[in-house]
Amino acid sequence: MASEELARKLQRRLQWGQAQECGPESASRAASALEPAPEPELPASAPTASAPDAELSAQLSRRLDINEGAARPRRCKVFNPYTEFPEFSRRLIKDLESMFKLYDSGRDGFIDLMELKLMMEKLGAPQTHLGLKKMIKEVDEDFDGKLSFREFLLIFHKAAAGELQEESGLLALAKLSEIDVALEGVKGAKDFFEAKVYALASASKFEAELRAEQEERKREEEKRRLRQAAFRELKAAFST
Repeated sequence: MASEELARKLQRRLQWGQAQECGPESASRAASALEPAPEPELPASAPTASAPDAELSAQLSRRLDINEGAARPRRCKVFNPYTEFPEFSRRLIKDLESMFKLYDSGRDGFIDLMELKLMMEKLGAPQTHLGLKKMIKEVDEDFDGKLSFREFLLIFHKAAAGELQEESGLLALAKLSEIDVALEGVKGAKDFFEAKVYALASASKFEAELRAEQEERKREEEKRRLRQAAFRELKAAFST
């Protein structure tokens, strides 16, 4: 009985803490909704629970780590890659999302250790077990031991910003993946400046094609107008 009572109290405390992560308004609602009725105090002689609930204990430990600054709270807002990574084009994000889903064989929205192992083998840069764990740890913001799509994009953000060590497995991942992304996004451009030139050239070509189409439509319209005028003249000649 003492074990169950302690578990309920810990669960209420944990729920209040999780609501507090999402803002004061959520915390106040959670506090009012979860406020228990007055309960009798446990007798001083009541034994403490050894393990009332393994999952509850793990969650409570995480809450304590967050309070002490040893862990980061989970993000409550909806992740939008286009606003959080504005330096990436929509095409690039779509390409990286396709790559992420390709290796997310579990279809759970995460790339775990074994899926990352398969990815690195496919990319031609196999890693040791410790190397894979180190790779995940470099961008694992919520300390869950796997990569979310946001953390996957963070790899390429850090690589572009020069924040990854040369020997880092993540840098190898970004470099090897960049080949495919470049082929899809900028048709093999080797660096930013070549990509920029290609983009400008593509834009100019598109504008030239658009102008040519507009000129062609004008010529066709003029021909049609002349044919109609000739027909009207011919019709008038036969009518008189």
